[in-house]
Amino acid sequence: MNTKKTRNLILTLVLGVVVVLTVMFVGAAAQEKRVNEANAPASGGQAPAGSDQPAAAELNLERRTADDPVALGAVDAPVVMIEYSDYNCPFCGAYARKTQPEIVKKYVDTGQLRIEWRDLPVLGEASMNAAVAARAAGEQGLFWEFNEALYASAPEKGKADLSEKALLAFAEQIGVPDMAQFAQDMLSPELEAKVQADLSEGTQLGLNSTPTFVINNQAIPGAQPMDVFTQVIDEALAKAK
Repeated sequence: MNTKKTRNLILTLVLGVVVVLTVMFVGAAAQEKRVNEANAPASGGQAPAGSDQPAAAELNLERRTADDPVALGAVDAPVVMIEYSDYNCPFCGAYARKTQPEIVKKYVDTGQLRIEWRDLPVLGEASMNAAVAARAAGEQGLFWEFNEALYASAPEKGKADLSEKALLAFAEQIGVPDMAQFAQDMLSPELEAKVQADLSEGTQLGLNSTPTFVINNQAIPGAQPMDVFTQVIDEALAKAK
């Protein structure tokens, strides 16, 4: 092999090594960034079990805000269950219709559990609009009534009608006293910011599917049957004693 060909071969090998090292470095940096972002706690947040978030002792998702319109149950209940849901999610509807009434009767009404709602509108603009509308109903003390009415009419498969006309009809159905104010609040930047804050919290926790529930840092993904919730809630109550 002549000298010129030898130099070209060596140069090619060196450049190949440089490219490989560069790709490895960039890939490692990107992975580190993803891990750091995943480990960054949400505002006031507590990570679901099994995630890469800091330990439960370091984080706390529970808000326990007095007179919170998007919470059910006593503010000092021994256990809090946080629900991340989307109004366009058929599985969220299935949970709301079938399982939540049982949970409310067995645990919320008896003072053992508090449910704190979090908006996780991951299914598009209609989900966001519905979330803001529900909070608009909450401004007049009817958040959960609006929530129930919307999910009650949602199809078991496919997406619900969350058009502006439909949302206004839900408000009339549940008896929102000031419809003009409701319509105005549907466009409220402040209420949209609250929805966005919930979405940001869920995103930082790595949640990308609905519904997801968190109890004592343990995540319950999906519309699980009542016995799954019973087991986790009862364990949390036993620890709270």
